[in-house]
Amino acid sequence: MNQSPIKLNVDLGKRSYPIFIGRDLLGKAEYLAPYIRSSRVMVVSNETVAPLYLEKTLAGLTDFQVETVILPDGEQYKNLEVLNQVFDGLLRTHCDRRTTLIALGGGVVGDMTGFAAACYQRGVPFIQIPTTLLAQVDSSVGGKTGVNHALGKNMIGAFHQPQVVLCDTDTLNTLEDRQLSAGLAEVVKYGLIRDLAFFDWLEQNVDALLSRDPDALAYAIERSCQNKADVVAEDELEGGVRALLNLGHTFGHSIETGLGYGQCLHGEAVAIGMYLAADLSQRLGWISASVVHRIETLLEKLHLPVRIPEGLDSQTMLDLMKVDKKVLDGQVRLVLQKSIAQAVLTTDYDADLLHKTLATERRPLF
Repeated sequence: MNQSPIKLNVDLGKRSYPIFIGRDLLGKAEYLAPYIRSSRVMVVSNETVAPLYLEKTLAGLTDFQVETVILPDGEQYKNLEVLNQVFDGLLRTHCDRRTTLIALGGGVVGDMTGFAAACYQRGVPFIQIPTTLLAQVDSSVGGKTGVNHALGKNMIGAFHQPQVVLCDTDTLNTLEDRQLSAGLAEVVKYGLIRDLAFFDWLEQNVDALLSRDPDALAYAIERSCQNKADVVAEDELEGGVRALLNLGHTFGHSIETGLGYGQCLHGEAVAIGMYLAADLSQRLGWISASVVHRIETLLEKLHLPVRIPEGLDSQTMLDLMKVDKKVLDGQVRLVLQKSIAQAVLTTDYDADLLHKTLATERRPLF
């Protein structure tokens, strides 16, 4: 008999919603039906996830009229052109403004479905069913939605909170090892910005996480989601502390964009970005070399890259970093480390030291 799922809450007043984390949750109507407002549902998935989990998901929606849209899989398809396939499906089937969209997939599917929900008829409800570790611990929670532009990642989007987030950890059994590690980068992020005990736990449980021990993964997902839920409840629209959740992302987004979307996974780029943030923090005298080594060691043990990939020059990265949502009045604001579990958003850094960080050793991605 399966244990009851873990239930967390994102506290946003009347727009609060639960996060369920557990095994064998797909297809269970009790975790979906209470959050669907009408008889119409559209499930959005992709060509990789749909053959694995669409049928099981639909088994929990037998009381609803369900439409489906299947998108191509990959970060390179996270754009306005592909997003139109969702709108085409909604309009072709005469979906109204009470229709609930359900995102079944990883971060790309979740971001695009949420953005479609924010835009269609000026806003319809949606549900997140994340099937990758990265989506379960990060992108499915908090209401950030959007698509990429050729000149900048996630620069077109909206804040639109889901009705519920359903994390079935069994979906991680079919996740490629590279995708699992990419998700673990976002897990490490929570330890680095605000949770020292969690960072310590991650160092001690690398093998359990990489071997997909269900208890270890469930704990990592729960702790990550609780950290994110707490931050989002305090700062929903990223006016302050929520910006710290972007540790590694300004560097990382420039890598993703510079190499071409899909070449470097988002979590891999974030891992490199977190190392670069630590490197710059050390150059500024804020943390010691031993702290940088500790961060680098954990990331490498989780099979994540920590150096800028070959073929990407410093000036290109800097130019792309200037096309970032955290840039204000032309200044690139960076999330840096004062210590493990203490991150700061700042423009208080020497530009020459940033250039030195960006000029560090290049390595093949793998």
